[in-house]
Amino acid sequence: MAGVQRHLFSTLIGKNNIKYQLENIIKLRDFTPACLTLTRYSSFQSSPKVRPLEEYPNVEVVHNPPEWKYVERVLPQIIVPKPEVKKEYPSGWKLPTALNNPDKLKYYVARTANHMIPVYLKRYYRGQRRITAIRRIQGDIWALEKDLRAVVEKSRDGKTCASRVNEMSRQIYFHGDYVDVVREFLKDNGY
Repeated sequence: MAGVQRHLFSTLIGKNNIKYQLENIIKLRDFTPACLTLTRYSSFQSSPKVRPLEEYPNVEVVHNPPEWKYVERVLPQIIVPKPEVKKEYPSGWKLPTALNNPDKLKYYVARTANHMIPVYLKRYYRGQRRITAIRRIQGDIWALEKDLRAVVEKSRDGKTCASRVNEMSRQIYFHGDYVDVVREFLKDNGY
């Protein structure tokens, strides 16, 4: 604001008529935009004072309003709900069915909290190195690695693929992007 006033003052000083200068200064003060006039509340003393209660609107406090049911629908749920049982889902997602007969299982891949298959793609070196990671494995991890290796090599037309098994963290890594192949294998086997 000071820069705007200085510029207008410098244009006004060029005029010889003092009455004309004063009239323009008064006009400038009357028509300064609201965005240029700022009120700064820098401390408690300069903040606006509390007015009498009669000036504030009346508010009724209701502890259980009837409109609350509409608000609850929009709030995020604390626990991910169990999915509805359907024959087929539009997204292609499938329910895990491997636990229906657990005595036949050599290994098991548990779903995440969101009911998703824990197969991830990791990228290193600016996306040049892609590694497929399978997590949450229970049981014989080496048998799962052998089965997954056969599926991955089949998708590579028989070429061998580098893999790594981490028994401590119960994870398997494949060198390359085989997320879709591994997910389809796990879905087809009921995991």
